[in-house]
Amino acid sequence: MSGAPLAAGSVDRDWRTPLELTVLGAIWGCSFLFMRVAVPAFGPYALVEVRLLLGALVLLPFLWQARVQFPARRWLWLAPIGVINSAIPFVLFAWAAQRAPAAIGAICNAMTVLFAALIAFLFFGEKIGMRRAIALLVGFAGVVVLATVKVAGLSIGAAVVAGALAALLYGLGVNLVKRHMTGLPPAASAGATLGCAAILLLPMALTHWPAAPIPMLSWACAIALGVVCTGLAFLMFYRLIARIGPARASTVTYLVPMFGALFAWLFLGEPVTGAMIIAGVLILGSVAVSQR
Repeated sequence: MSGAPLAAGSVDRDWRTPLELTVLGAIWGCSFLFMRVAVPAFGPYALVEVRLLLGALVLLPFLWQARVQFPARRWLWLAPIGVINSAIPFVLFAWAAQRAPAAIGAICNAMTVLFAALIAFLFFGEKIGMRRAIALLVGFAGVVVLATVKVAGLSIGAAVVAGALAALLYGLGVNLVKRHMTGLPPAASAGATLGCAAILLLPMALTHWPAAPIPMLSWACAIALGVVCTGLAFLMFYRLIARIGPARASTVTYLVPMFGALFAWLFLGEPVTGAMIIAGVLILGSVAVSQR
């Protein structure tokens, strides 16, 4: 009799985990679509400011609940981590979205796992192993292929470089979070770093705020980007980490480029070229090998 409830719980987890991973992959895939639609009207700085502010507000109740765990000395690390892990990468992806299809940023985003391993090896003394070293080389080859893609006859190399740099900063942010925010409630920590990033980016957002009226569709995409793709997505991701561990939760990385490309093709009519598919296979394949 005692085995029945355990089996039922196991079945419940079995279907719930892939469903939540798929939903989270779709949400983060949508973020590149929302950036692509909203950034022409907002510009990168204003759009990212809205995203950071709304994401922080969603997570503010968790930060308030855990406020005693955030003394002043903690903020000496929270502020720079917010800049490295949120403000600058978000601006880089938004800048890239002005110049390349949404799928490009989504594919570059998958490099985060590889860059996190590389930075841990170079600066924090972690072993990388032959398999991961080969995976890194294959992933970088994918970035080179992606940088040579032309869409409608236009080069997108600069957008690829911006997306890869954003993934590099994410990889650095992952290592900083692991070393300086261990033991803190994840949702509260995310709210703190997003809030710091929003405050520090505010002067750039104000000086670059668009003079022309912003269309309602752009506002809708910006709000969805902040509330759903940042605030609520962080909550889902940390809940997954608590239940299945960071390694399994990070498999959502494989889904983001596919959803990003699919949504851009469905709703914006953006092409998915053969070179983009090859680059995506190289990058995602290298991530899969490095995670084994």
